[in-house]
Amino acid sequence: MHSTTVTLLRQRLAALAPLHLDITDDSHRHAGHAGARDGGHFTVDIVAAAFSGKSTLARHRLVYDAAGDLMHGRIHALAIRARSPEEN
Repeated sequence: MHSTTVTLLRQRLAALAPLHLDITDDSHRHAGHAGARDGGHFTVDIVAAAFSGKSTLARHRLVYDAAGDLMHGRIHALAIRARSPEEN
């Protein structure tokens, strides 16, 4: 399921036109964690012009909005590193 989730998340985040996108499945590090039974743990490292001039909170909201319903099932936890091209 988790490789499918990575693929789906990659497709969703394409809406932000990333110049760089790396998604890591960290689920194995959280085995046995009660909340991890229904969804995985992932890290997203993304660079996109959409983040230029935006606060960290606004950037995270853009990522969460793009992930959409994945955040309500397939993804239990998402660590985000969102940068603009100027910060890369």
